[in-house]
Amino acid sequence: MTTTAPAADARMLGLAHYAARGVLEHVLARHGVTFPQQIALRAVVTADAPQTPDDVVTQVRDSLKADPLDIRATLDELLAKQLIAADGAYLRPTDAGRELLTAVGAETAPVSAHIWGGMSAEDLAAAGRVLALVTDRANAKLAELTA
Repeated sequence: MTTTAPAADARMLGLAHYAARGVLEHVLARHGVTFPQQIALRAVVTADAPQTPDDVVTQVRDSLKADPLDIRATLDELLAKQLIAADGAYLRPTDAGRELLTAVGAETAPVSAHIWGGMSAEDLAAAGRVLALVTDRANAKLAELTA
């Protein structure tokens, strides 16, 4: 007997997102950080050049579609936790911030391997194409709605 997979839709995308995010948030909670804090910290740690707070707010807003005031509050929380530091007009990661991302990555790597493992390269490529298209279309619609 063959089972037909359900067609992808917004609900399925949301369920997949929140299931994966739930796993990550479980790990983050053990380290005392939130999902938005991790996203903002990653933006600072992985930047190719020094970032101003405005640069980070823009990048995080593009990712999370969050309110800029909430993102600024998140940056203040990261500064208070000494995971990032102000360096003149720029933000820079601290050793503690880098170590936190490394630890979270080490804890989530086997879980990610379990979640994504065993899928064919063709399935992953198809999913990647669909997700990229959905993201582009949703970003365009959001830009249209907020213009």
